[in-house]
Amino acid sequence: MHQPTPVSRPFWTPGVVTMVFFMFAGGVALLVRLIWGLGYATNLSNTSPWGIWIGVDVASGVALAAGGFTTAALAHIFGRHLYESITRPALLTAALGYTFVAIGVGIDIGRPWAIWKPILFQNHNSALFEVAMCVMTYVTVLWIEMIPALARRFKDRIPLLGRLDRSLGKVMWVFIILGVVLSCMHQSSLGTLMVLAPTKIHPLWYSQFLPLLFLLSAFAVGYPMVIVETTLATSSLRLEDEMKVLSRLSRFTIVLLGLYLAVKLGDLMARDAFGLMFAGTAESNSFLVELGLGAVVPWVLLLFPSVRSSRRSLFIVALFIVGGVLLNRVNVFVVAYSPQTGSAPYSPSVAEVLITLGAVATIMFLYRVFVSSVPIISAKKLEEVSP
Repeated sequence: MHQPTPVSRPFWTPGVVTMVFFMFAGGVALLVRLIWGLGYATNLSNTSPWGIWIGVDVASGVALAAGGFTTAALAHIFGRHLYESITRPALLTAALGYTFVAIGVGIDIGRPWAIWKPILFQNHNSALFEVAMCVMTYVTVLWIEMIPALARRFKDRIPLLGRLDRSLGKVMWVFIILGVVLSCMHQSSLGTLMVLAPTKIHPLWYSQFLPLLFLLSAFAVGYPMVIVETTLATSSLRLEDEMKVLSRLSRFTIVLLGLYLAVKLGDLMARDAFGLMFAGTAESNSFLVELGLGAVVPWVLLLFPSVRSSRRSLFIVALFIVGGVLLNRVNVFVVAYSPQTGSAPYSPSVAEVLITLGAVATIMFLYRVFVSSVPIISAKKLEEVSP
């Protein structure tokens, strides 16, 4: 197996420059939010207390970072070492994603300087407290799991990294298992938050099984997210594709996505909510797109070996699954959320959109910085691959 190495490609490409542009625009919007407050910069209100920062930056970010714990579990807990080549990139994406989830929460709350208070003023009956503690702990665990890669590159400059790497070598399995457990806990707890609001959530999405559905959808999107990020990275950096690994990885998605679909459809029928999908409303149409294009169609396509063996087809199918889970989180936290006291529907402000785009661009920019300076990616350059 080819060992991970820093990718030596020209850094300042048009894509990187575009990322910097969105980072700058998001930074300006962030300054506006911090200086003049939420009321000035956003369309949030007492009746609509959260918007796309929670629906996209937090809830979707947590779900789409699931590739970290699902891939780590596959390679290091279940012993499928074939998948180790994609584990480091997946963990890096998860580490960056969860870090910005925490930053997103800090931006969204009215007094960001008080974000430390749940650590000391604990409410053990709160689902939000569990989410906060698990995310904070998991962010720490993810960066601990990145220490071996960082040590290989910087141990001569930072001796502490080398000592940590040697000390962690015998107990890293503890952190891998801890990461999987913590992920399962807070993935489901995000669904628990919405169970607490039965009168505010559209019946297409409200269910006592929301914690289970959130967890299963995270399992289902983990490997497709790895397929998407790996394909984008190898294509943009002109590296050898990893279809031997990704094609096999897609087989697990058939089972996991199928399980999620079975539970979701069974729940709809058990609640007599199946017919609401065809009501012709904005909510029902959004639900149909989420379920049909984001789950049913990709699941059927993955049954065909020709789709799983084609780089382009597999990428498109995985992108649909990722988009479906992303839309699910936006639907649950934004589209389906309708407070009875609300006087007007929520729509994001320009600042909210810019900060979200800036956060995504920053994650992509930092990913590019890491793979260029730290041994993360194992794929060879195309010119190094024998024809």
